[in-house]
Amino acid sequence: MVIGGGLLVDPEKGTSSAGDIAVRDGRIAAVVEPGSADGLYAEFFDAHGLLVTPGLIDLHAHVYDHATGLGVAADLAGVRSGVTTVVDAGSSGSDNFADFERTVVAPSTTRVLSWLNISRHGLTRGTTELAGDDDIRSADSIRTILAHRDVIRGVKIRMSRSVVGENGLEPLRAAKRVTERIAAETGRPFPVMVHVGNAPPAFGDVLDLLGAGDVVTHAFHGKAGGLFPEAGSGPLPQARAALERGVRLDVGHGSASFAFDTMERALEYGIRPHTVSTDIHGRNLVGPVHDFTTTMTKLLAAGLTLNETVRAATSEAAESIGLAGRLGSLAVGSVADLALLDRVEDTTPLVDAEGRTRTTGHRLTAVATVRAGVTHRIRKADA
Repeated sequence: MVIGGGLLVDPEKGTSSAGDIAVRDGRIAAVVEPGSADGLYAEFFDAHGLLVTPGLIDLHAHVYDHATGLGVAADLAGVRSGVTTVVDAGSSGSDNFADFERTVVAPSTTRVLSWLNISRHGLTRGTTELAGDDDIRSADSIRTILAHRDVIRGVKIRMSRSVVGENGLEPLRAAKRVTERIAAETGRPFPVMVHVGNAPPAFGDVLDLLGAGDVVTHAFHGKAGGLFPEAGSGPLPQARAALERGVRLDVGHGSASFAFDTMERALEYGIRPHTVSTDIHGRNLVGPVHDFTTTMTKLLAAGLTLNETVRAATSEAAESIGLAGRLGSLAVGSVADLALLDRVEDTTPLVDAEGRTRTTGHRLTAVATVRAGVTHRIRKADA
């Protein structure tokens, strides 16, 4: 198959240029000048006027749709929205991961990976999964991760007042002990993704426990006690120190966790999101999230460039889950996961989780998804 004539947005090179991509046996076989591959392959996808990017990776989604009450179908959040890989963020824990793998990972066309919840229940018993004395069974988490290491890419923990109850920082310390054990066993970095929200625990105290490769999701929320402790102040000192250690900031839009004001202020201080994600679930599909490309458009509206936004949606996300070079890439030999995006003229206001709006002249929409060399055209009813 040849995808011809599109504008190739290469996040690793930082370039945008016209070109053709030839695909064979599920991998990128060649990246050539426009028209160079004409007639060499039986199938041709005309991408003139479209952006062609590596397959989009949603680093924070909820797709355990039959077990949590929050989840959406993986393919709705995935290939039907231009996304080739979704990483479920803690919907399952050690008690139910086998069911998650059997009922969600295996049957989905979208590649489904996981941040295993440090709580043994995941989110199957509601949203106070770390308030009890027996919610964390570290030995069970370690066994589950080692048995499913290709799918489980890290550990998820939610560190906000309503979740941890009186347990404070101890659940995060337990999660860090698990990830350190897995890193030692596997010989590769194994990150923790930390949900931050309302204190306690304080955001700075959470950051102090994180190291290189760990991910803070909801990093740009507009709640009190976030990245900017006071009106008119600079960023939290612990945030600067965490970034210097290699801690990574993720958008994690969700229903209440992305604010234009916070993102724009962060950009003024030179702080950019490492990764873009939706925190998509059944309660925010109709807004404010909608889908992955709408979240990308919001980052453009906040001031990120197209190349920065695509990098955060592809190669940087792949790096966060230990798959750099295999996913999120247009390099020859990498998996042929691609997104074909249109820039549609649209002045409809974009709404953040605080109800504030921004307007741009264009909106990114997904036209087709190529997943391991197979093309999935997106109908308007899907988008």
